[in-house]
Amino acid sequence: MKRYFAGIVVAFIFLAALFFPQGLQAAPYYEGKRITMVVGFAPGGGFDRMTRMLARHLPKYIPGKPTIIVENMPGGSSMIAANYVYTMAKPNGLTIGSINPGLQIAQLMKLGEMKFDLRKYAWVGSTASDATLFCVRGDLPFKTFDEVRRANRQIFISSGGPMTSPSQFCILLKEFVKLNVELITYTNMADALLAVERKEVDGTASTASSLRPLIERGVLRPVLRGRNSAPEIEHLPVDEDLTADDTGKKIMAMRSATDKVGRPYVAPPGTPQELLAILRNAFAKVAKDPQLQADAKKNMLPVEYLSAEESLKSINYVLNQPDDIVREFKKYIKY
Repeated sequence: MKRYFAGIVVAFIFLAALFFPQGLQAAPYYEGKRITMVVGFAPGGGFDRMTRMLARHLPKYIPGKPTIIVENMPGGSSMIAANYVYTMAKPNGLTIGSINPGLQIAQLMKLGEMKFDLRKYAWVGSTASDATLFCVRGDLPFKTFDEVRRANRQIFISSGGPMTSPSQFCILLKEFVKLNVELITYTNMADALLAVERKEVDGTASTASSLRPLIERGVLRPVLRGRNSAPEIEHLPVDEDLTADDTGKKIMAMRSATDKVGRPYVAPPGTPQELLAILRNAFAKVAKDPQLQADAKKNMLPVEYLSAEESLKSINYVLNQPDDIVREFKKYIKY
């Protein structure tokens, strides 16, 4: 009798699978869930705009089409957000952090307020390699960087925070190229750009993607770049080429490594590999999405997926520098 009933149960399961296959399949993990993308900067800047743009298009590439919200957590050039994602967020695939690639420099210097190790995040990847530009206001008489360097007065440059790569870019120019520049630090990059519009400063330094709207309008004129480049700025002089100091060249190259990572996205350590694979695949696909690319063009924010492996390659280049180079680096970059 038991065998008879067991046979009926097996037959029922077989028929159910045959005629109602969807009913026996587990719902996708992300179905009905909400992903929070934590941006380590205030609204309005390049990191914020990039993340909000991604949030609009990512759900269709994640099985289950979850809701995605963006939460701004500014402070410490994204240090607060980075600490939160590393130590507080659950490793359940529902939190993704947008953090400053310049934090690798902060980690190199072993800052006490850091609660994370960049190498131990669950890396999703990056949505753009970028370039750092030094720009002056378009209404000023300076047409080239050489003219800026030969100016008979101090040049005031707005900064979005001391731990940002563009700020470090200017510090190294001051030290190794002897540029007579003074950094004016604002709460965030959006305020730093507003200072340019208000003519409170002579110019600014930031990523090419963040500055593109002001460059297109003629508000800013790019005159110098870091090692990383893009087609429209290849003609500009490179910071490393303007110094004969070998140490200076090495340190400038280290700073430029942060540009390669561009706009990184990370999940908490311990995020299951199967969920991480879903997120990585979604980021890789959305970067090629025609609608996102149209959105990116409208926002002047180029999107190109850089894998987690390539992102970590640049991170490790900086963090694996020998002690003597790190000691020299610390002489010039202060927090």
